Amino acid sequence: MDEGIRRPRRGRDLERSLTLLRVFLLASALICAGAGVALGSILSHSLRTEALNAEETALVRYVDGVVRPTLVRDNHVKVPWVQDAQLGANVLTQPDIVTVKVWSLKGGHGVLAWTNPLSRSSSDRLLPNRDRHRIDHRFPLDDELGEAVHDNRPIAALVGTGANGEDAFERNDLGYRQLFEVYAPIENTTGTRAIGAYEIYANPKSLGRLIGSRRTTLWFAVGGVFLALWSALALLVRGASHTLRRQNAKLRARTMRLVESNRLLEESALEAVESLNATVDAKDPYTAGHSLRVQRIAVALGEELGLGREQLDVLRFAGLFHDIGKIGVPDAILTKPARLTELEFEIMKRHPEDGARIVARLRRLHPAVPAILHHHERWDGNGYPHGLRADEIPLEAAIVGLADALDAMTTDRPYSGARPLDDATEEIVRNRGTQFAPAVVDAFVALVQRLPDLFGTDTAADELVPA
Repeated sequence: MDEGIRRPRRGRDLERSLTLLRVFLLASALICAGAGVALGSILSHSLRTEALNAEETALVRYVDGVVRPTLVRDNHVKVPWVQDAQLGANVLTQPDIVTVKVWSLKGGHGVLAWTNPLSRSSSDRLLPNRDRHRIDHRFPLDDELGEAVHDNRPIAALVGTGANGEDAFERNDLGYRQLFEVYAPIENTTGTRAIGAYEIYANPKSLGRLIGSRRTTLWFAVGGVFLALWSALALLVRGASHTLRRQNAKLRARTMRLVESNRLLEESALEAVESLNATVDAKDPYTAGHSLRVQRIAVALGEELGLGREQLDVLRFAGLFHDIGKIGVPDAILTKPARLTELEFEIMKRHPEDGARIVARLRRLHPAVPAILHHHERWDGNGYPHGLRADEIPLEAAIVGLADALDAMTTDRPYSGARPLDDATEEIVRNRGTQFAPAVVDAFVALVQRLPDLFGTDTAADELVPA
């Protein structure tokens, strides 16, 4: 029965372990996915920033290389208008540039000094630059232009269209939905301060393609790395689950072998106990077969009382081994034909405890120990070894005690002859509520009336009704 309990428990433990592994695998997948998304987003942002910075640097260097030699003289921005058309053509040689403005600084304001005559539209056509009429007009140094001049550093951003103001032409009239806008300072010869600024507009299409292709590569790389990590983890978990199953199968097989060995050992031990019990019966020829008769009567009484299977098993073992403790009683006392002396009776009274200790060594017989230990207790408390009374006495012990007394009265003993069943029944009924449990006596009387042959006689006690 214990093995039947342990086996489902081991199965539940295995399933619980496998479930934990599955949960771990799912959680690791979610963690890997989250970490991949987070890392991919960070790397994508870094990639975009680096690409914009690289594009900004390239545009500023290109425009400065084309414009500065022509427009910057003696740390001032001066426009040689005879070179206007050539300068504008040179600027647009770079295919991504839409238009360029050059600002000079006067009195804390920005003056539009020059812008190229033609601007490149989104359809790659060159259109007249309508902002040319703003040349020599002053504008406040605010927003990105003021920041680039004051901080003496380039500022770049992807800007949308639809704006109004001095840069509305580039955003609205050239057909772009988005432009790459760069403000870069024009430094003096010593590089210590800004004497003007470049305002550069470029088509971000090629930059967007570059960022998009690299971002796709990056996401594939990050996804592949995390997928490889998770796949390796999944293989490890799979291997662990297979190992668990194999170990559980080995453990189950080993357990079954141990259970079988334990069963055989218990059977051997039980056979040894039965041999001891047979030795006890053989020590006294007058009590031969006593244990088997007590077992039969006790089980019949238990069935009459409607006891369950487990209690009936207790009665089978307790009835059979109730006197096994007499193995330690000297033969001279055990077979003495006369009344025992007080000292001899005290020695005899030890046999329930001795028997309980012997039987307790076998786990299979543990439930029968109380019945063996207390089968000489009396309902009035005058029994032994512990002087229990009434309901303190285990029911199985009370049943075995009555069966033991009945067989003692109805078989020949050195100190008395066998009594008829009717006499023995009268004696038992007379001691109802003093020596014997009332419920057990009632069951015994009913059983005698119904199955007198069970007790080895045809005489029935039809007239005996408990008082």
